Amino acid sequence: MQQINQNSSGELKQAIFSQKRYLKQAMFFSVIVNLMIIAPSLYMLEVYDRVVNSRNYTTLAMLTLGVVGVYIILQVLDWARSSVLYNASVGFNNKIADRIFNCTCFVNLRKNKNLGTQPLNDLRTVRSFMSSPPMLHLMDAPLTIIFLFIVFYIDVYLGVLSLVSSFLQMGIAFLTEKLTKNTLAEANKSANKAKIYATNSLRNAEVIEALGMQGRIFDKWTEYQNKLLANQAEASDNNGGLSAIAKFIQMVSSSMIMGVGCWLVLEGLFHSNPGVIIIASIFGGRVTQPLVQLISGWKNIVNARAAYQRLDNLLSNVPAEPKHMKLPAPLGKLTVENIYAAAPGTNQNIAILQGINFEVPAGQTLAIIGPSASGKSSLAQVLVGAWLPNSGKVRLDGAEIQSWDKSDLGEHMGYLPQDIELFEGSIAENIARFQLPVDMQKVEKITQQIGIDEFIKSLPDGYETDVGDGGSYLSGGQRQRIALARALYGDPKLVILDEPNSNLDEVGEAALAETLKTLKEQKSTLVLITHRPSLLQIADYLLVMANGRMQMFGKTAEVIAALQQKAAQQQQLTQK
Repeated sequence: MQQINQNSSGELKQAIFSQKRYLKQAMFFSVIVNLMIIAPSLYMLEVYDRVVNSRNYTTLAMLTLGVVGVYIILQVLDWARSSVLYNASVGFNNKIADRIFNCTCFVNLRKNKNLGTQPLNDLRTVRSFMSSPPMLHLMDAPLTIIFLFIVFYIDVYLGVLSLVSSFLQMGIAFLTEKLTKNTLAEANKSANKAKIYATNSLRNAEVIEALGMQGRIFDKWTEYQNKLLANQAEASDNNGGLSAIAKFIQMVSSSMIMGVGCWLVLEGLFHSNPGVIIIASIFGGRVTQPLVQLISGWKNIVNARAAYQRLDNLLSNVPAEPKHMKLPAPLGKLTVENIYAAAPGTNQNIAILQGINFEVPAGQTLAIIGPSASGKSSLAQVLVGAWLPNSGKVRLDGAEIQSWDKSDLGEHMGYLPQDIELFEGSIAENIARFQLPVDMQKVEKITQQIGIDEFIKSLPDGYETDVGDGGSYLSGGQRQRIALARALYGDPKLVILDEPNSNLDEVGEAALAETLKTLKEQKSTLVLITHRPSLLQIADYLLVMANGRMQMFGKTAEVIAALQQKAAQQQQLTQK
């Protein structure tokens, strides 16, 4: 991404606040749960004070039934609180997940940044945190003020002791934050780099195996892992030591309250029921307990906060797309107006495409030829809207292509990229572009049209055959023909095919030629990027590119004649 925008978009906060009904319920349950936790201590006091002195079995039975009832209610409320927070996390996910997914796609595509799935992992981290134990401890923390007031009400000295313990715990929390923040952030970066590196490397496992690169790839991956482990070890040591100190202070403060209370009784400075000292000790422990638990789970808090900040920065840098007006189905007229474009994420002053202008009437076929690195595939990505031009416009039936709603435009467009990727799922799902339920009638129609229906039916699971990650279970030619079927699914009006015959055998070439003829008969506008002269015979228009610029454009016969004349002139000059 470009420089991080420090201004919050507010979308994450709104998504969380949209679940305030659940959060209020959880907070209400937290108040009751925390107050009911003193039930065991009250039971103990009553047993020693009433039952032991009175030797009354009925009182013992009633007190026991009462405390068991409290235990049941306590566990039910604790379960209800966790359930409510889980519902809040699911609601939050449903509110913001599609926006984050779209932002992730946008950044990976338009910014040329390999974020991988980090934003989706960050969403899972924030969602999981909302129903995690540290979240419960955060909700318990404000209630310590109530317990602190109760201890002060019992005795000022005991209250001051509890307050000092609280300040010590807060100091440890601040120190924990300071010592672990940067190391955990670096650990997260190293973990993400290691994951992305491993994922990208293993996509080329056959190259690694063939060239004996396992050791070198492992060493590179180990660099990231060592940084991760070193940072995690440092953060763990700091957090573990401070957590132990926090627990020590909690245990000492509870005992100290008991001891100071007894001293006050012995000195005659405490005139209430001496048994209240036990209650003060319990409440004093409750003052510091949530803080101790927060310090113990500080790593989760820091990770969730970092994930939240990354998501907030992502949403701030990728504003939501405005609602597009629904346009009528296109006829297929393609107009390109003075396009200048650079690769996403690179220096935008260095344009790969420079001054591209042409128009293809609806239902006509354009072939684009030129040497390697002439900008043909870059132009294809501009035509489908994957790249945003620096200047100029691409229009479909006169409407700028960026003004179309992507979902609507996708129904009328077919695209076969040069680097073919299928998605994990069945053949039928891939061809149908994962529209559910799959319209098998349309799927079979297009596979019959391009001549792969027999091949698919010969597979053990037919159309339900899993293609594997990226189509790894299929050959290059099979992937290309299935991707071609996906591009032509639904009879699109604009079809852009980048080297559609690069992996095809003679049978596939013949089937492709028939398919292209059918597209012309259906009046689909077709853009063909090719190196093979055999496909030029069906083209109505021909565009010749070199170094990102148009060299020639016009009717196919006229351009070919001009190319032949130019070649003849060059040959004459060479002979002289």
